[in-house]
Amino acid sequence: MSRPTHGKLIAGVCAGLARRFGLSPNVVRLLFLVSCLLPGPQFIVYVVLWIVLPKDTGGYGAGSSGGYGR
Repeated sequence: MSRPTHGKLIAGVCAGLARRFGLSPNVVRLLFLVSCLLPGPQFIVYVVLWIVLPKDTGGYGAGSSGGYGR
């Protein structure tokens, strides 16, 4: 799992999670915003994922092939 360099809004965390789980990035962003209405460490988790998840280094679709085509 990695953060895309294209198609991101802030850090690419939601886009990376969406790609990993096969969802639309907008759905993940909306879920994150709605979750911010609930008490919890959402912003801390976002920042930690921003730091921990690496950026894509291999062009379009890097990290999403699941080992196919290698």
